[in-house]
Amino acid sequence: MTKNIIKTSIGLLTVVITLGSCNKEPDVSNLYTSTGETIESFIENDSNLTSFKYILQRTGLDRNMATYGQYTCYAPTNTGVQQYIDSLWNDPEAVVPHNGMTAQSLEGLSDSLCNDIARYHLTNGLYSIISMGGSGATITTMLGRPISSSVDTLGRTVLNGVSTIISEDNEVINGLVQVVNKVVPRTSRLLAPTMQRLEDYSIFYEALAKTGLADSVAKSNKGVTYSKDYDHTDTDGASLYTPTECKIGYTIFAESNAVMKANGINSFEDLVAYANKIYGGASSWYDYPREKGITISTGSDYTNRFNALNMFVAYHILYAAMAQDQMVFEDKPGVAAGTDKWNYVNGGEPYDYYETMLPHTLLKIWEPQPGKVLYINRWVLNNTLTDEVGTRGSSDMHPVKNPGIIIERTDITAYNGYIHPIKGMLVYDDHVPNGVLNERVRLDAETFLEELMNNGFRYMYSDEISALNGGGSGARVAYPVNYFDDVICYNGESTKLRTNVRGDYRAYQADTFQGWGQYDLAVRIPSMPSGLYEFRLFYSPMGHGGMMQFYWGKTKSVQDMQALSIPLDVRIQEDDPRIGWTAFYTEDDKGIASDEAMHNRGYMRGPFSFCGHPGDDGDQSTVKNCRGDGVVTLRRVLGRINLKQSDEFWFRFKSVINDDSDLKWQLDFVEFVPVSIVDNDRYSEDWY
Repeated sequence: MTKNIIKTSIGLLTVVITLGSCNKEPDVSNLYTSTGETIESFIENDSNLTSFKYILQRTGLDRNMATYGQYTCYAPTNTGVQQYIDSLWNDPEAVVPHNGMTAQSLEGLSDSLCNDIARYHLTNGLYSIISMGGSGATITTMLGRPISSSVDTLGRTVLNGVSTIISEDNEVINGLVQVVNKVVPRTSRLLAPTMQRLEDYSIFYEALAKTGLADSVAKSNKGVTYSKDYDHTDTDGASLYTPTECKIGYTIFAESNAVMKANGINSFEDLVAYANKIYGGASSWYDYPREKGITISTGSDYTNRFNALNMFVAYHILYAAMAQDQMVFEDKPGVAAGTDKWNYVNGGEPYDYYETMLPHTLLKIWEPQPGKVLYINRWVLNNTLTDEVGTRGSSDMHPVKNPGIIIERTDITAYNGYIHPIKGMLVYDDHVPNGVLNERVRLDAETFLEELMNNGFRYMYSDEISALNGGGSGARVAYPVNYFDDVICYNGESTKLRTNVRGDYRAYQADTFQGWGQYDLAVRIPSMPSGLYEFRLFYSPMGHGGMMQFYWGKTKSVQDMQALSIPLDVRIQEDDPRIGWTAFYTEDDKGIASDEAMHNRGYMRGPFSFCGHPGDDGDQSTVKNCRGDGVVTLRRVLGRINLKQSDEFWFRFKSVINDDSDLKWQLDFVEFVPVSIVDNDRYSEDWY
């Protein structure tokens, strides 16, 4: 029964999304349900949930749970609520006595505590046991803070490592009720204080504190309130959701004392010696300090950003707050529209790259298939090269040179991010720039624009955005032009900034950064190790696309920009002779000659590991459909660029159509490909 209702709900969502880029407004005629059981009546009728019923009534959210919609409620039992009340009342570390409670009872809870508890146990959208299983899930709550699920050794679903679901997938008209045995714990502690309490990580915490990097992960919000006094309509006139705040978050990868001990490190002093050994000579492979004339220090001023210990710790910190299930775009069961499934077909594997706090460095997170093991900086020789047509290549040419560091499948949650245990010593040594990153590097805009990660938009579905938008359109999010640190709009609000949220779009990883109008903007893209690269842009030909000129520069100054190739007209379809896409699957050589001809014109087919819309061409598992029969995606080769790691890279889009049309620009992903890959005389670049 549960599976049928969930499947039906998801199926309805699929239909809505697939119909087009914009969702229809919901039918408000049935806003209030009048028959059948709702979340509110389910709780009302369960004598073991009366305490949570009281909390919902105190906040007025009981009325929301009686209305039309799709929600998941994690309802704690009376015993669980009382245990939580006792913990608040007897908390020895409470800044305010008894955490502001007036009595050790339900009635003693403050209004703000009731609001926090209620909203943290409610979500927009359906989260079944299936969707929370496997490697876990990160669930956005109505409080705006996430819950992490996991599965314990008995196969039970556990929330934030503490609250166990004891009655699962209770179906009601407006969603699901998951009964939990305890109040789901949330924390107000920032990352450094959270780590300080982890006795098994005392050596790493001491390094975090003495380098001063504990202060670098202390922010949680930009402290700006964004007004809605700008155009936030969609192309069909629908009003889009607009954020009014911007959260800041971080991810810290940390070795436990046990991991350090296994590597001969038993104290802070041992870690200093280890860092000095690894990073003392880093200028021979780390281009940034050499190009900047910076001397790497092995002294005792650990706050120096180019002190070896500081460099060691900085490479463990990302500017995006991510739970372990958000680090790569995984195929997850029970998700809306199956949007995860067509991005890694034909043997493709999830991976992504992230900027660290060590200046201008990247790390790669990779999930080789089959299995759900996450690796940092796994190095496979000749990755993205192949000795076979249509495959990733034979195993003989892809020996594992460095297995990488395993990330434990657990979340240590802080108010402004996550701490993730790792099972080896993470360093930026010579094998990273010369091995891990010596491949076709594909950088997804929704990953490197960390505001999208930190505010939850990277992984939200349309129904979740619609709920935030008061039941209105959930197709996109609209942003003020000053929302992103690494985006500059040269003509102010004439440039419209939007994201297509996770859904059935012809977009890599099911979402994209886009906009329209008389646009003129630049985006800072993460730096690469120094070298000569072919630079490419992924896009989808579309009749409502724009025509744009691209530029790149070492600063965001317009005067510093250099033009890249000739303007790209996205409206030109793939079979136009200027592009020359062919049905490669009908060709005897599987498209080798047509691939070369396209590349000579400055174009490439989209990745073989990406299908486009599932079902548009029938069976998405076939070679024919997954390289673009009817849903073609392309890559534009924008030229060869000689990069320095010490420079920034700003990528500019400028409309060359002189009107205020709604023709779109789109930044999905870009590729930096070393010319040694492009011009390899032994192997060819793979299709993936």
